[in-house]
Amino acid sequence: MSEGTTLKGKNIVVTGAAQGIGLGIVEELLAHDANVVMLDQDAETLSVSADRLNAEADGTILSFVTDVTDSKDLRKAFESASSRLGSLDGLVNNAGIIRMGAALESTEEDWLSQMNVNVVGVVNCCNLFREHADGCGSIVNIASNAGKVGYPNMAGYNASKAAVINLTRTLAAEWAPGINVNAICPGGVLTPMLEHVADVIGTRINENPDELIQTMVPAQLNRHIQPREVGKVVAFLLSDAAIIVRGQSINVDGGDTPY
Repeated sequence: MSEGTTLKGKNIVVTGAAQGIGLGIVEELLAHDANVVMLDQDAETLSVSADRLNAEADGTILSFVTDVTDSKDLRKAFESASSRLGSLDGLVNNAGIIRMGAALESTEEDWLSQMNVNVVGVVNCCNLFREHADGCGSIVNIASNAGKVGYPNMAGYNASKAAVINLTRTLAAEWAPGINVNAICPGGVLTPMLEHVADVIGTRINENPDELIQTMVPAQLNRHIQPREVGKVVAFLLSDAAIIVRGQSINVDGGDTPY
């Protein structure tokens, strides 16, 4: 990164950081000399990932097992991170879940669980970040191109990610100019979540999930996007160079979504 896009010394919290897109983001932030706070509810996977990164990276890495829907437990994690690192400079809201199902097939629990993690969890983290950000900083919310496209059999997930996109616009307006808020909308990223989607769809239509996932690639790119490639866009949005980019939902899906 150039001088305007450096993250050296910045303290950045990443949720859902143990694997997938979250882990790719953490790896990229560390490559740009940030200090990273990894949050995830999967204790075992988080421990393995944090141990590996601590052995490889120069920056400070803190990790806390926490659930973004548990505001009290989440507050402890933010307070611990702030007490050890100082004020926080960045937040990446990546934690999320998906429950496959068409609108009429989805239960109330399906809807509520996705909204609770994917939307309320984002709100919880944003509010806590603002408390520990010393009046300035950057937030990147990981939405999805599903929040714009509305894919079949993903009704609750689509709706939750659309909510994240509009929440991003709202917070960008309410918290300007000190805190900059943007979202990115990934698609076609090779992660455990995409593999889960392929498994569910493959079972329903009696197709091999391993073959099916090979069709889930951005048409213009002709390959899957890697999590760390998403991290490069996030790193830019967390940098001072992105100060003029505000309230945006940027597609990171290899050209699949033209709006």
